[in-house]
Amino acid sequence: MSEYESYMALALDEAGKALKDGEFPVGCVIASQGRVVSTGSRKGTASAVLRASEIDHAEIRALKYLETFGGEFDPGEAAVFCTMEPCLMCFGAILLSGIRTIVYAYEDVMGGGTGCDLSGLPVLYRQNKVAVISGVLRDRSLALFQDFFNKPDNHYWKGSLLEQYTLDQKIPG
Repeated sequence: MSEYESYMALALDEAGKALKDGEFPVGCVIASQGRVVSTGSRKGTASAVLRASEIDHAEIRALKYLETFGGEFDPGEAAVFCTMEPCLMCFGAILLSGIRTIVYAYEDVMGGGTGCDLSGLPVLYRQNKVAVISGVLRDRSLALFQDFFNKPDNHYWKGSLLEQYTLDQKIPG
């Protein structure tokens, strides 16, 4: 297993915890210099009030938990591992954090932000160069999202393009 796959497996563990709690199965791990420095999982989607919280994304939670990391941290040496492509909000927060590598498992066809053309954005965002690596352990992440959308008691993004796209995917093997 590659280093990226190892960290993504940890992000998938975070996503599995979220799914077990009835949340949308997104997990995030921030790693730097061979160690995990922060983790996060999605919150706010299991509520009866749909889309009650759209700021408790796994990436935002992991970035927030960096405040409690006790060691030295160089964001330029760090990478973010997400089970789903970061949305525009999370992508912007990652750029502003100074982290230069984003690795994700499953593409967000409805709200993924990593394809943004930074050259047209204001200098604060445009100056940040970031490498994006997609598809790492994609099938394992896809399986979690299919499990989520197949549960009748999970209503987050029901009837959406993302649900349809996810349920139409075939997992090899």
